[in-house]
Amino acid sequence: MTNEKPSGWSFSNFTSSVYNFGSAVQNKVSSLLPGHEGLEVVNPEGSQDDAEEEANKGRFKQEDRESYWKMMHKYIGSDVTSMVTLPVIIFQPMTMLQMMAELMEYSHLLDLADQTDDPHLKMVYAVSWAVSVYYAYQRTWKPFNPILGETYEMVNHNGVTFLSEQVSHHPPMSSGHAESAHFTYDVTSKLKTKFLGNSVDVYPVGRTRVVLKRTGEVLELVPPPTKVHNLIFGRTWADSPGDMILTNLTTGTKAVLYFQPCGWFGAGRHEVDGYIYDKEEIPKMLVTGKWSTGLSYQPCDVEGEPLPNTELKEVWKVAETPKNDKYSFTHFCHKLNSFETAPKGLLSSDSRLRPDRLALEHGDMSKAGSEKSRLEEQQRAEKRQREAQNLEFTPRWFRLTGDVTSTPWGDLEIYEYNGKYTERRATIDSNLEHDNADQKSIKFNPWQFENSEDQGHAPPSISHPVINATS
Repeated sequence: MTNEKPSGWSFSNFTSSVYNFGSAVQNKVSSLLPGHEGLEVVNPEGSQDDAEEEANKGRFKQEDRESYWKMMHKYIGSDVTSMVTLPVIIFQPMTMLQMMAELMEYSHLLDLADQTDDPHLKMVYAVSWAVSVYYAYQRTWKPFNPILGETYEMVNHNGVTFLSEQVSHHPPMSSGHAESAHFTYDVTSKLKTKFLGNSVDVYPVGRTRVVLKRTGEVLELVPPPTKVHNLIFGRTWADSPGDMILTNLTTGTKAVLYFQPCGWFGAGRHEVDGYIYDKEEIPKMLVTGKWSTGLSYQPCDVEGEPLPNTELKEVWKVAETPKNDKYSFTHFCHKLNSFETAPKGLLSSDSRLRPDRLALEHGDMSKAGSEKSRLEEQQRAEKRQREAQNLEFTPRWFRLTGDVTSTPWGDLEIYEYNGKYTERRATIDSNLEHDNADQKSIKFNPWQFENSEDQGHAPPSISHPVINATS
């Protein structure tokens, strides 16, 4: 797959060189306190004074920063995806499984991609859908890592049914499946990280595929990596510089969008530019905008220049968001956290029911921390039980295919949806006795063994296995 741009590229060829220069001279404040050599605060606004001021802010109190740094400095250069127990103060009341569902907010774009006969406009719609989630992902609060066997379900949004499940704990891996009248969506997700002291690089080792139902066309997405700045010192912010590539595996058309790195005084921040190419890799549409506001498109010539007598047309824009929201949640994110999007017969393994997440949502930091520790210890106890019985964990709604795919950041074992959840939903939806009245009273239970909860703070014992994530 080539990633070459047309010779007359009017966007990224010039701007990326300017912004990359800006990134090189972007203001940083290093060695802010004795013993913190190597730490740096990167301020996107570029002012030295502001960067020094930012270094004294951050979400931690001074004593918290000192403690956190002492705990974390030994992990510099490491993948810290699941090897470090982090303080609940940096968390948001949402799990990674719920965040996977945020891609469905603007799912109407995939409906439009399925409905149009224009092969290039189809890719405009589809890649705009892929970009749309980045506004939500700019939240710098960490989501909770899912417990093995934990799930998340979503209904009541644009005719989409969404399901995700934590299918592996080491390494942490999640699988998701969504379906509507116009498309199916499948993802196997595994994050790889590199901790750099006051920042962390996040590499999306995953495979995302969309099938458009009307034509059967298969689209595959490769997103750019993300860098989160100022984890301990300064105002935390995220950037995702690099290429996003969406390929139509059926027709050979593809979209290549370049996410500009944030440069000096914020130059280029959030900007996205690129093209839709035909199977001969000739540019047909240019796409430009910001992932924080919206995208537009315009037909172009073989040099990538806009065609005469055409104009930019808006294809997507960010929906209105709540003002001064504590965690920078969107309205859709609040819906995902609520029982408004929960189906009848909600699985007891659902993220909404997690006691640590619920406590944080209600502002009880102490309880959130203690419940998080309790759940993590239960998970370790259950692992001991499986090992004692020489058992392997088996996901309930997905299966390991045995296929391995290559990504820019490593190989990935592929899980696929097994179809059982569709059967379960059809049974429950046809049962009039089910309702949502007591959803909030369901006890969180992602466990594979009946007595896992009892084993949270006790030596392991043998127990007969039961279906995990029982309803």
